[in-house]
Amino acid sequence: MAEHLITVPVVSQGGSKVGDVDVPAAVLAGPLRESLLHEVVRSQLASRRAGTAATKTRGFVSGGGKKPWRQKGTGRARAGSSRSPIWAGGGTIFGPQPRSYTYRLPKTARRAALRAAVAARHSTGKLLVVDGLQLPEAKTKRMVECLHGLGLEGESVLVVLAHPDDAVQRAARNLPGVKVLLAGGLNVYDVLGHAALVMTREALERVVARLRDGEEA
Repeated sequence: MAEHLITVPVVSQGGSKVGDVDVPAAVLAGPLRESLLHEVVRSQLASRRAGTAATKTRGFVSGGGKKPWRQKGTGRARAGSSRSPIWAGGGTIFGPQPRSYTYRLPKTARRAALRAAVAARHSTGKLLVVDGLQLPEAKTKRMVECLHGLGLEGESVLVVLAHPDDAVQRAARNLPGVKVLLAGGLNVYDVLGHAALVMTREALERVVARLRDGEEA
């Protein structure tokens, strides 16, 4: 059975059409499963948490080695340490301790979520495939000119490259709302976090191969 394909126009860096590329419908026409997207984003954000918050229990608070007063005969409640959690300056009960918040969803779920995110940008006309992306110099104004030529000036844009490009990456880093990623690092959080998705033709081919061949998303 022949695979159903979707034809996506390819434009030049100046915005004029230069050709087409066929993409499997499974990648660009998948259902928008909001609950799955939510879970994947939560997983990504949890993995970014430092998990370094820590409090001192009574065993870690300095001092308190001597019994404050004798056990009986004073009329006061018995006390074994001035670092008890019920004393001012004492330890903390059940406070946070260093931990990892990381958890991972199944590989198939991560791939399905990334397909849904890319399909969502395609369905709204915010997926733009560029034949190539090169800048004469690593200047912010050159990236602004490039985005203007693509009709995306002032928008939140995620640019996806197949190979590292120092000029493009440096030119985009001072633009608010613009981020550059390599095809291997494309993820749900960044796709959903930008209004438009710009991919070079080669980057799109790598993403399609990644989502079809079963690599992690």
